[in-house]
Amino acid sequence: MHEIVVRTQESAKNLEIFLKKQFPVGYVRKLLRKNGVRINGQRAKGEDLVRPGDRIQLYIEFEKKASAAHTRSTRPVDIVYEDESLLVINKPAGMAVHEGKTVRKKDTVLGILETNYRGTGVRPQLVHRLDKDTSGLLLVAKNPVTVKELATRFEQGEVEKEYFCLVKGRLWHEGKIDFPLPGREGTPVHALTHYRVGRRFSNATLVRVKIDTGRLHQIRLHFAKLGYPIVMDEQHGDFAFNRRFRKQFGLKRQFLHAEKLALRHAGKLQEWTAPIPKDLTEALKKLPSDEL
Repeated sequence: MHEIVVRTQESAKNLEIFLKKQFPVGYVRKLLRKNGVRINGQRAKGEDLVRPGDRIQLYIEFEKKASAAHTRSTRPVDIVYEDESLLVINKPAGMAVHEGKTVRKKDTVLGILETNYRGTGVRPQLVHRLDKDTSGLLLVAKNPVTVKELATRFEQGEVEKEYFCLVKGRLWHEGKIDFPLPGREGTPVHALTHYRVGRRFSNATLVRVKIDTGRLHQIRLHFAKLGYPIVMDEQHGDFAFNRRFRKQFGLKRQFLHAEKLALRHAGKLQEWTAPIPKDLTEALKKLPSDEL
C-alpha cells in the first residue's frame, strides 16, 4: 500500500484529476476500475473530492518500468477541471500552447497532453489560444465532436473570458475599445474589448478585461492603441518603461492573466477561475499606490 498526503497548498479537486497529475492515465483508471484507492481509509470514486490534509491510500502497485509510450510527461499540467469531453488548464507563463519556429512540440501544452493521453483514445485539441507569456485558463477539447461544439460556442460569443492586466499610465473608470484588428488573411476584422479599472497606482493601472472577440493579441493591441500598453509587453509595449519596470519591480514577462472562463456545459453553467500567479502578485505588492 502506498499513501499520499494532500499538500496544504493544493486546492480541492476530484480524486481522478488529482491522481492524473501524479501518475499515468492508465494506472489511474486501473486503480479506480478495481476499487484500489481509499481516501482517509474510506473506499473512493473518481468524482470524490480530495482536500488539503486528506490521506489517499493506493492498494495497487505502480510499476515504474511501464512502457515509455504510456509514460506521462515530466512537465506537469495544472488541470483545473476534466470530464470525458474537455479539459480546463491553468497554463503557466513561459509555456507555449503549440509548437513554433523556436518551440519544440514536446515542450508545449498540446505536446505534453498528447504524451499524457497516448494510448487512451483521447485526442487533445486546442479551441483557443493564450500567448506564451500569458498565464491562466485554457480550454482543451478531448475529441473532434467537442472541438466543433466549442468552436461554435466561441463564434457565437457564448464563452465568457475575463483577464487581469496591468497597463502603463493612469486609466480611469470603465469603457470599451472597439477597433478592428488584422484577421487571418491580414484584412481588418471586428474586435471588441471591455475594461473596468480595478486599482490605480502612481504610474500604472490594474484592469479587469472581458473580450467579445478572440483576435490575435487582441488585449495587447487594443490597450496599445488606446495609449495604455500592457506592462512588460515586449512586442507592443513601451520599451523604455518596461526596462525601468523590470529593473525596479523584477517582473520578467507581460502582466496579463486569463483569470476566468465560463460557458454552459453538460447542461449547466460552468465557471472556472485561476488565481493571479506569484510573479504578478509580487510585482503588485511593490508598486507605489496612488489612489484618488
